[in-house]
Amino acid sequence: MATTMAASAVTDDEVLFTALQAGGADALRTLIERHDGWIRSIVFAVLGRPERVDDVTQQVWTTVWQQADRLREPARWRAWLARLTRNAAIDAGRDEARRRKITGPGDPAALEAVAAIRPSPVEQVTLSERQRIVLGSIQGLPAIYREPFMLRHLEEWSYQQIAEHLDAPIKTVETRLVRARRLLREALENKV
Repeated sequence: MATTMAASAVTDDEVLFTALQAGGADALRTLIERHDGWIRSIVFAVLGRPERVDDVTQQVWTTVWQQADRLREPARWRAWLARLTRNAAIDAGRDEARRRKITGPGDPAALEAVAAIRPSPVEQVTLSERQRIVLGSIQGLPAIYREPFMLRHLEEWSYQQIAEHLDAPIKTVETRLVRARRLLREALENKV
């Protein structure tokens, strides 16, 4: 039953993507509603900075709107979207590193002020202390382990899907996930 539903969603997504290629803004809205979560996970996994996720994700969806007509095979739109997202996040990370290199580390007082900013009331209500600790530990994982970990455990992608997304063998994905779990376990041993 789940496989039938998943296959139906994929076919439906292909129809929506074809409508998007024809200029359908409603199709884009529906695709965003369905896929924004895993797009955000990829961005966070690559950058490791939650404050950058919104900007990069918005940039990705803008690019999808502007360049959807360039994709010749609508059946491959999801792989195209994943690659587009990953590249946008990598570019954003490079731009940030370039700015830091040019401007230096910044004013320590300003950095402390930014670090001291408290989460919004909504975030305070929705995130328990344990969730914040776990999220911080996931954020601390090296990107090579963070990305497959988030796709597997937060987005529930299969090993095959992750391997295709990373353009890596399944064994490599398995190894990275084992290491990510070990590093996360070690990071959480004294915190939780």
